[in-house]
Amino acid sequence: MRHRKPKRRRPSRYVYAALLPLAFVISWNEPVRDAVSPAAHRSHHRGPAEADAPRPRIVPRSAWHADESLVRERASEMKNVQVVFVHHTSQPNGYDCHEVPRMLRQLEKEHVERGWDDLGYNFVVDHCGTIYEGRSGALGRSVEGAHTKGFNGRSLGIAAMGTFDEGNAVPRPMLRSIAAVAAWKLRPGADVSGTTRLVSSSGDSRFDKGEHARFHVIAGHRDAYETSCPGKALYGKLGEIRDEVQRLRKRAGDGADGPGHRPSTEPDGR
Repeated sequence: MRHRKPKRRRPSRYVYAALLPLAFVISWNEPVRDAVSPAAHRSHHRGPAEADAPRPRIVPRSAWHADESLVRERASEMKNVQVVFVHHTSQPNGYDCHEVPRMLRQLEKEHVERGWDDLGYNFVVDHCGTIYEGRSGALGRSVEGAHTKGFNGRSLGIAAMGTFDEGNAVPRPMLRSIAAVAAWKLRPGADVSGTTRLVSSSGDSRFDKGEHARFHVIAGHRDAYETSCPGKALYGKLGEIRDEVQRLRKRAGDGADGPGHRPSTEPDGR
């Protein structure tokens, strides 16, 4: 037998009339505390060491003559980059840096032929340390790439042009440039030497779909997917990249570029 809860008696309209002015006074004078999350409050009052690093010099897609007719769909924008996944492109290492635009166009074509909407990596760095805009929109916004299956959302893909398996040297200019992009793009306040958690969107990754996975804030592709990428040599340099990112962010926080300064995202002419 179901028991019905007795109906609550509504206050008379005279009670409402009496309370209305008081309610108005409370709502007018009470500060809005829940409109902005605690994290957002912290982002506006973060310490100097957490300031954003400036944008490094980047060659835009227009300068390496990306084939925009190949782009099937514009990438979705991301709010915060929580993890940077480092890759290598598996191309030969003996290239001259002036050949890189041609190599990027070939890479773009190969990625689209795989069924991706565009070049998969957000950024590509050559052995001279030159940084190239990869996926369309990556220069002006944080956009979702196609670089780490299952974890493209909330992550950034930076690819080192070449092959960096065991025994291959990783040039210092390349490491510094990878760090510069990571320092610029990672969310404010990120613990560069720490870890963070992402949720897998694909069972084809190392983790089941829906599974929570913990990664270093700067991680290698192989941490999330069954691959040797970014190669043993480059993977062994991730600690150096983390140290450099911390240095760049601390330098920005100490005022070398002004606390919290973020330069214009207008493309560099090169």
